[in-house]
Amino acid sequence: MGTFSVRMEVGDFDGERWTSFDALVDTGASIVSLPASALRDLGIVPLMRQEFQFAQGEVREMDIGRAWVRFEGREVLTLILFNEEATPPLLGALALEEAFLGVDPVGQRLVPVRGLLIASAEVA
Repeated sequence: MGTFSVRMEVGDFDGERWTSFDALVDTGASIVSLPASALRDLGIVPLMRQEFQFAQGEVREMDIGRAWVRFEGREVLTLILFNEEATPPLLGALALEEAFLGVDPVGQRLVPVRGLLIASAEVA
């Protein structure tokens, strides 16, 4: 599967300050990831720490917070990783699912998807 980028805006918790990024769509990444300084500049603060495993196998405990993220005409309040400064912005699987968007790898674009439920709407 090829990789592609989308324009993504990230906003503070109140949705008052926003910054734009070209983010790599990465369905192998759990959450949105940005350099920590970009998040701090928006006033976003870490809420907790979580272990993350990198492609090379390394595991690190890192800060995560919550921020508004806009992309493809959708807006979600989602978890966001305070990553190292040299790392590119990533749009991960959680935000994609929250926005009900999937990946078209051939067309290299995001496409709307239906929400899924296991149980029927009819309850006995």
